[in-house]
Amino acid sequence: DAQWHPGVVGLVASKMKDRLHRPVIAFAPAEPGAQALRGSARSIPGFHIRDALAAVDARHPGLIERFGGHAMAAGLSLPQERLDAFRDAFERQVLAALDPALLQQHLLSDGELSAAELDFRHAEALRLAGPWGQGFPEPLFDGHFEVVKWRVLKERHLKLELRLPGRDAPLNAIHFGGWTGNDPGRHVHLAYRLVGDGYRGGGAVQLIVEHCVSA
Repeated sequence: DAQWHPGVVGLVASKMKDRLHRPVIAFAPAEPGAQALRGSARSIPGFHIRDALAAVDARHPGLIERFGGHAMAAGLSLPQERLDAFRDAFERQVLAALDPALLQQHLLSDGELSAAELDFRHAEALRLAGPWGQGFPEPLFDGHFEVVKWRVLKERHLKLELRLPGRDAPLNAIHFGGWTGNDPGRHVHLAYRLVGDGYRGGGAVQLIVEHCVSA
């Protein structure tokens, strides 16, 4: 996008990759008004984005000015007038090299937590077990909950108040970017991460929802 700052293209590519579960490259002018573009690429597990750029460069010498990176992220630059040609070449490379099975997103759960385990002590133990990152992901849990209340924040995020049998106090949960325009329903199946809720204090916890389906 001509209006983007080059410093945000990595964040944009990462967010789009998470939402679409597809390899993504986002571009912005290298400098305001410049004809050179700076791109940031993000990929999904199983598709080496740097190798894909190397294949495009080998088949179309001079199309890309510079590139570098690794399996999951890369950066590149090219003149604006070559953007359409690069888009076509990159899409052909993805179609040739990407196993369609990789486009089916899979969430691996570490299992269900009991009502007694959904507390600050366990959230803090998970935090202290980090840092989490690539190849060492933060534990992801799943479970079925009753929706007591819900509301939309900033027209994008879904805020939930949940009930679980065996637990007296309701649970707070948030699904960033999770508002689809539809009522989540009375019962939901969630994939989530358990964190301490510093905003509320007093040993409260919150569920950071990664995936939500009506149950």
